[in-house]
Amino acid sequence: MPQLEIVDLKASYGPRTVLQGVNLSVEKGEIVSLIGPSGSGKSTLLRVLMGLLPPERGIVRLDGNVVNYAEAAVVRALRSDIAIVFQQYSLFQNMTVIGNVTIAPTRIKRWPREEVQQHAIELLTRVGLANRLNAYPDELSGGQQQRVAIARALALKPKVLLLDEVTAALDPELVSEVLETIRELSSDGITMLIVSHEMSFVREVSSKVVFMAAGLVVEAGTPQQVFDAPKEARTREFVNKILRH
Repeated sequence: MPQLEIVDLKASYGPRTVLQGVNLSVEKGEIVSLIGPSGSGKSTLLRVLMGLLPPERGIVRLDGNVVNYAEAAVVRALRSDIAIVFQQYSLFQNMTVIGNVTIAPTRIKRWPREEVQQHAIELLTRVGLANRLNAYPDELSGGQQQRVAIARALALKPKVLLLDEVTAALDPELVSEVLETIRELSSDGITMLIVSHEMSFVREVSSKVVFMAAGLVVEAGTPQQVFDAPKEARTREFVNKILRH
């Protein structure tokens, strides 16, 4: 049974339909990268999964259970199981690094403070920020702030981590440190859905690559299959274009 199953998912922004009927299944521990042209629905899909945009049609199952996005309590509970990191870090500027990472587990989940603190230190060590626990966001580089945002998302011990173009807002020299963090975390067995334009990274880290266009999944397969031997003409067109640049 897939850990995450998406069936005929449709969603719109006002009159504009962005997801036309997405079908996708993700196994536990898979790292699935969503690629495709701008406007194809990749980021919208992540927003729907988080309950930030209500679906008009379709089914999302997590561990076999249907997610009822119409119920606020269900969506609140879902956000412990699925975490997202956006392009913008959105850290609390008046809190230290350790404060940003511990606030949700202690105040929302009411987990024991000592346990949360220890877990946060472990996460921040994993992302290379053990020496910045008491720094404030404005004392950090963009890459460091994004790594704090990743640690904050992991602090709730989610089943699925969504990463939405997490390097897009960074200067080029800072991109590699964030990608290295994701590369390091990929060995932990957490399920990830990644939206990225960093194709060499996608090829390296993904267990599955999903090509989307016009709000649909056009093709899905291993990185080798999608990049080197795509079956669909639309996928071939996209891959040939990005590989020329």
